[in-house]
Amino acid sequence: MNPWIGWALALAALVIGWRSYGWQGLLLAFSMIVFWLILQFNKAVRVMRQAGSAPIGYIDSAVMLNARLHRGMRMMQLVLLTRSLGEKLGDAPERYRWSDPGGSQVTVEVRGGKVQAWELSRPGAQDPASM
Repeated sequence: MNPWIGWALALAALVIGWRSYGWQGLLLAFSMIVFWLILQFNKAVRVMRQAGSAPIGYIDSAVMLNARLHRGMRMMQLVLLTRSLGEKLGDAPERYRWSDPGGSQVTVEVRGGKVQAWELSRPGAQDPASM
């Protein structure tokens, strides 16, 4: 979700709570916002715990990862999809690589916490230009 939408919904809940029920409504809206933030934090911790227990840069199928990637995907979604942290290749731009047992690799470029580009490389695949 866009952060601006989240903040607008939180502000709307506070305003509606105040106008409808006074300080009790404000307290209820604040409690709902805190509960939502705790849920999001819990999800992030669960994803990172799962990714931290897996080998770095390992996935079951690079081809399946390549098929499921899309531009604008957040880093948290990417880690949730791969179930492991990627092998970091560089900082400018941020690049991560995942490999499967067959030797296929997916290299992902991330900018601003979102996937911008990716490339699948398979062993033994010939370059069409060299034919």
